[in-house]
Amino acid sequence: MLTNTAVADMETETKKRNSSSVGDQIRSYFRHPGSGILALLTGLAAFLTFAVLLFLVGYILVKGIPYLTPSLFSLEYNSENVSLMPSLVNTFIMTAITLCIAAPIGVFAAVYLVEYAKKGNKLVKIIRITAETLSGIPSIVFGLFGMLFFVTALGWGMSLMAGIFTLVIMVLPLIMRTSEEALKAVPDSYREASFGLGAGKLRTIFTIVLPSAVPGILAGIILAIGRIIGETAALLYTSGTVAQIPNLMGSGRTLALHMYVLSSEGLHMNQASATAVVILVFVLIINWLSGKAARRIAKG
Repeated sequence: MLTNTAVADMETETKKRNSSSVGDQIRSYFRHPGSGILALLTGLAAFLTFAVLLFLVGYILVKGIPYLTPSLFSLEYNSENVSLMPSLVNTFIMTAITLCIAAPIGVFAAVYLVEYAKKGNKLVKIIRITAETLSGIPSIVFGLFGMLFFVTALGWGMSLMAGIFTLVIMVLPLIMRTSEEALKAVPDSYREASFGLGAGKLRTIFTIVLPSAVPGILAGIILAIGRIIGETAALLYTSGTVAQIPNLMGSGRTLALHMYVLSSEGLHMNQASATAVVILVFVLIINWLSGKAARRIAKG
């Protein structure tokens, strides 16, 4: 009985402290109106951000879920059944191969810039300026370059391979810059401690620096995945819009292109909304898996 009373007293005391702290905070806002206005504006901004996100997700789900029928996931695509399965398979293929090419190059380029390149090196400055410039170029420009170089000059034609290499060029600067910032965020004391224990440069990078930077690197890769999945303009000129599961040298559309084509035709708007739901779920699953992998790697 004494124990229960003590616990109740502790809970009461905690509530009093919390209420008094809230009251003190409100009184401080009256004494300093500027702080109160700033707190109100930041709270309003957070609420609006959450409200817009909730509205967009809710709108997509309400419009698309009723039309997620089994026929939509059929392997056969025709004028009567605009199946998204070929586009889903193409999206998986293009995302996986693009990341397999762009992620290692971007991460190792960031390792060179942070761990090996001398500070103030002109080459490093040129690389960083180039990466930042490429990050700001509209995707339609990448699409035109891909069409002129991969499709025409190399003779690949409208194909998944042409689209993949165009996407590699698009996401490479993003992965490199985010990986570079993640590596810079690792404290120098980690490196110094590793060197003090007799580890070499390469071993320190692979056993200390990179594992510590994994969450930041994965964040960049997740952003790259989002750009790959949502890309349409660049792929219109490179991979084409054929609704089939091709080989790498054949034309094929992704989910975003599939949704764009259906919307532009105006004949299958409901199926386009259902495709938007699939894209949303696809992105959420990838984010969840990436976050889980980052936490597991960070724990060792």
